[in-house]
Amino acid sequence: MTHTHVELRSGAYADSVTLLQVSKQVAQTPGVDAAQVAMATELNLDTLATMGFDVPGTSPNDMVVALRLADGADLAIALAAVEQALADATRRPSDEGSTVAPPRTVGSALGRDGAATLALVSVPGEHAFVEAMDAVDAGRDVMVFSDNVPVEQEVALKQAAERAGVLVMGPDCGTALVDGLGLGFANAVRPGPVGIVAASGTGCQQLMTLLELAGVGVRAALGVGGRDLSSDVGGLSTRQALRLLDADPGTELVVVVSKPPAQEVADALVTFADDLSTPVRMALLGDGRPDLTAAAESVLAALGLPAPTWPRWDAPPSSGEVTGPLLRGLFVGGTLCDEAMLIAREQLGPIHSNIPLSPELAVDGTLDADGHVMVDFGDDTLTRGRAHPMIDPTLRDARLAEVAADPRVGVVLMDVVLGHGAEDDPAAGLAPAVRDAIATASADRRGLDVVVACVGTELDPQGLTRQAEALAAAGATVLASNAEATRLAVSLLPAAVTTGGAR
Repeated sequence: MTHTHVELRSGAYADSVTLLQVSKQVAQTPGVDAAQVAMATELNLDTLATMGFDVPGTSPNDMVVALRLADGADLAIALAAVEQALADATRRPSDEGSTVAPPRTVGSALGRDGAATLALVSVPGEHAFVEAMDAVDAGRDVMVFSDNVPVEQEVALKQAAERAGVLVMGPDCGTALVDGLGLGFANAVRPGPVGIVAASGTGCQQLMTLLELAGVGVRAALGVGGRDLSSDVGGLSTRQALRLLDADPGTELVVVVSKPPAQEVADALVTFADDLSTPVRMALLGDGRPDLTAAAESVLAALGLPAPTWPRWDAPPSSGEVTGPLLRGLFVGGTLCDEAMLIAREQLGPIHSNIPLSPELAVDGTLDADGHVMVDFGDDTLTRGRAHPMIDPTLRDARLAEVAADPRVGVVLMDVVLGHGAEDDPAAGLAPAVRDAIATASADRRGLDVVVACVGTELDPQGLTRQAEALAAAGATVLASNAEATRLAVSLLPAAVTTGGAR
């Protein structure tokens, strides 16, 4: 028998990644069956409720310590583990005997290191503009990892950068490769002749990894933020990134990758690129445009190389048949979700989502609808106060269990994104969740197919093959191409659905 302990620590604060590390460390304590240490944001409170914790009235400034203990476990030992984990996670270099405190602002950091050419800003969105503007004013390029930055601040920042002749990557820039160094969620790839400009983090990663699997390296990947090709921003950073890569003699070909852009911005960008000396290929998702795998194959063709057969790992044969008519997509990558919706709706019709292709297809807070649904768990609204699902997939994995219990669902499509910054071993948590989901359907005498797009390389710390084989052993069919995974998922639905019988 288990018992729970929940306490509030008013005024205590740590960022979401730090508290994720704390929760994982405490959960490994003998006698602790579950641990969640998190700030009391609405989203985190919902997660705690889903985990079965009864949390009293809170404010957003409270830290919640929630523990589920095995029968006979010592609460004092568990709480001591919390204190130790918090101390370990929040220890600064100055605590290790250094007499110099770390800089607290971009301005003070640049004042200390005048040779720095790039600043990386990762603070709550409401504070990011000031820090990033300090870097621009100092004539430095800046990568803004922070999300939830108002679009008017993004425009002002990028206009100032254009005047200063520097590059703003972001806001919400999750992936970059600069001078051989991966920043944010970056895959490990070999150097090569291709430069990438990306208004999409996971879109960039899909392209990088497919090129790596085909034996082609990447020289640079410059993220510009998911809104850069919107009407509001107008491609300000994309043009500057193109200028920089065009001036680099080691870049032989440039690819611009983006989730669906504003049409007028895309048209203007094509005109701009035509005037550059370096060839530019467009990988802009949208109706009538190639998917990211086709874009990678186009790059290979431009380099005079054949497209390979993209890797696939099949699940063990299933004895059950798919009975549910609906598809559920559970994504950590927003662009991968966009791509999957664009491909799937060609045969399935409308796809509901929290990032819908059409406003009328938006889902409510339940993330569900009477139809096909794909959810981006990395969307800003689902990451306030908690780590990105590529780091902490708790919400996505919990949703997998819920959709597996829904008799309407026949196929689940998911993504796993490897690389630096992502989970150390995604399959360690997802494989058991996949196995349990399939078992849930089987116990109800239903079939359930799980298809996973695994975006990564063998050079990544997690290892593409190792992750894919673990997921396949759990019952999922795994593909390196998100586009191919989506087409497979659609094909596994009953024939009446894919011919328009259930929309």
